[in-house]
Amino acid sequence: MSEAGADRTNFCYRHPDRQSYILCQRCGRTICPECQTQAPVGVICPECMREQRATAPRTKPAAWTRVRSAAGRGAPVVTYSLIGITALVYLLQWIPGLGVTNALFFSPVFMTEVLPEPWRAITSVFLHSTSLFVHILLNMYTLWIFGRLLEPMLGRIRFLALYLISGLAGSIGVVVFAAPTTQVLGASGAIFGLMGAFVVIQRRLGGNMTQLYVLLAINLAIGFIPGANISWQAHLGGLIGGALVGLILLETRSRSRRGLQIGLLIGLAVVLYVIGTVVARWKIGAF
Repeated sequence: MSEAGADRTNFCYRHPDRQSYILCQRCGRTICPECQTQAPVGVICPECMREQRATAPRTKPAAWTRVRSAAGRGAPVVTYSLIGITALVYLLQWIPGLGVTNALFFSPVFMTEVLPEPWRAITSVFLHSTSLFVHILLNMYTLWIFGRLLEPMLGRIRFLALYLISGLAGSIGVVVFAAPTTQVLGASGAIFGLMGAFVVIQRRLGGNMTQLYVLLAINLAIGFIPGANISWQAHLGGLIGGALVGLILLETRSRSRRGLQIGLLIGLAVVLYVIGTVVARWKIGAF
């Protein structure tokens, strides 16, 4: 019970019927035990707590901080990210009942109105055979090698565009050169695209091409080995697509031609899509 003449400053400002002798360390108002929040020194009221939280510097996750730090040092973060995403998808492929492989693999029929799912031309790039671990191992190793060379040279966005357009070109190569019922998955088309772009760039820079030509010839020849179950069509399509992207990036590398560069890259992707759609519909109709 409080006395009628009691000093009102000794009552909680939020609960006038509760007497207290504790003051907020920030604003000095009286607060009851229910309204008190422990601070490093003393207690603070709810309003001051909200103000403190609103003005406090926001911290970012440690993982994001490390990524930003690596990006600042010029590390090929897009290359590492592509490898990480591909590895994650590969792990998801192993989960029974999830159906990741069936949901993302590519076949020419997905470029037609029969099963209109053209996005699979890109999603299949992030899949790999679960029956052959060396499939993803070799592809990611090659991506690691060429990514560290090309990403700093081209820039992160251009390198990502090169990878994705090359992957699309690999799928379109399957549409053009393979049977309409062919089913494919894997990053090989995108990887060959990196090789194709690197060949174009190295030729312009005047580098030694002998070893690169030998490596490219060996990898292309492997796709023709009987029973190897390797899609040489995706390899060839990715190689051509990557070479075209590399040529576009070289010829429009000046800052004043950036708009033209973006337009040509988008145009190339559209042309590949149109070719894939037209050829797939023609093949399915004649099959």
